[in-house]
Amino acid sequence: MSIDSTRFILLNTSHYGNIGATARAMKTMGFSDLVLVAPRFADALVHEDTVAMASGAADILVRARVVGSLAEALDGISYACATAMTPRDFGPATHAPRPLFAELARSEHRVAFVFGSERFGMANDDVYRCHACISIPTHPDYGSLNLAQAVQLLAYDWRQALGGFEVAPRVPDASLADGAQVQGLLGHWQQALTDIGFLDPAAPKKLMPRLNQLLNRAELSAEEVHILRGIARAIQRRG
Repeated sequence: MSIDSTRFILLNTSHYGNIGATARAMKTMGFSDLVLVAPRFADALVHEDTVAMASGAADILVRARVVGSLAEALDGISYACATAMTPRDFGPATHAPRPLFAELARSEHRVAFVFGSERFGMANDDVYRCHACISIPTHPDYGSLNLAQAVQLLAYDWRQALGGFEVAPRVPDASLADGAQVQGLLGHWQQALTDIGFLDPAAPKKLMPRLNQLLNRAELSAEEVHILRGIARAIQRRG
């Protein structure tokens, strides 16, 4: 399933910031197809507050479309998910995101997530156009989510269902100290501990072998060996 096979649809959005934050939420999860249905303001996609909240995801706003109805927004979509909190007398079944997404990810559907306005949510007729309702599991005493927060949660779960992204390391893996470096550290410690009277060379017992095992379990990096030898030098200077 390609990235652009998923569409995010915002109905009658009334806050610029939520549009920008939605673009940001989408981009962090690798999605780019955003459609606004009859937003409250004509400049919804270009207003400075929208762009500011997009925080680097302005390219999503540039490609986004504004249409007049949900029917237009669903053009080309084969499976639409409503995000409606209020139960309806009839209509599509309500699902938790993850079980539904696991099934959808194996299908050939082109999926859309439909979000209602901040003030009124989704109208019944809009819910009835959808194939499923999604309910984000929240604490039973308080289930109120900001629009952009809801987009982020569903975008994340949907991305995970599609396979997710690898976590990119922020720093390179540290190089482990080799045996010679560890033995050099042990020798340095042995001398420092002797200098301060902690270790009696005439009766060392099992102290050094135990420290050797401790260091082996720690799997020290070369840099950590340098730090510990620096501590030993400081001990010797004060000894």
